[in-house]
Amino acid sequence: MLAADSVAPVATNRYDFRADHDRDGIGKYYQGREIAQVMGHEGAEWLERPERDAEEQPELLMRQLNLQPGMVVADIGAGTGYFTRRLARKVGPAGQVMAVDIQPEMLDLLTNQMAQLRLSNVVPVLGLTSTPRLPEGAVDLVLMVDVYHEFDFPFEMMRGICAALKPAGRVVFVEYRAEDAAVPIKPLHKMTEAQVKREMAAFPLQWVETSRVLPRQHILVFRRRPGALPGIGSAAAR
Repeated sequence: MLAADSVAPVATNRYDFRADHDRDGIGKYYQGREIAQVMGHEGAEWLERPERDAEEQPELLMRQLNLQPGMVVADIGAGTGYFTRRLARKVGPAGQVMAVDIQPEMLDLLTNQMAQLRLSNVVPVLGLTSTPRLPEGAVDLVLMVDVYHEFDFPFEMMRGICAALKPAGRVVFVEYRAEDAAVPIKPLHKMTEAQVKREMAAFPLQWVETSRVLPRQHILVFRRRPGALPGIGSAAAR
């Protein structure tokens, strides 16, 4: 759902690069995890496949998010709007969904979809691989479904996401369970609960809960730490 952009990466020692790597990865490693290849807009039909509802049970996820009318939600890696449209209905006309993707083609598909459904509370946001381009302190909840493991710059993206949170804002990761070998997904497109927690330790986030109610994915919920400044975490984040 997210793809590379043309912005030159800033030199950093946060990432390792290896010539010998998994064919499904990009040869770039973050905290011991190889970053997975992304899916381009050419595969957009897969996001709307008929069996997806049974495989992922999106309405069950919506109930787990405890969304309220009037909330501002960011859907990162929104793609065709599969979750965006569900979020938009939950937050209602008084709320707003910022649908972030870095592929203009995906945002075109999403915008057309929202127009057909007459959902006027969705704002498309053309992000970059290094920043979601969200307004600071404006978002109640950030949702990332099967996308975080594909971020080219996970640290930089999370720094931007944390800066966008309201004081009690939440960040929700939905990732295929790497702990379960029976989940029929390529290894680099799955994540363990421990790995997500490890990578979030650098940010002003506290883990709230992990839910395993979905058939194949776990839902990891974090909340902005009380009193923490936006985007500032531990010494590792500086």
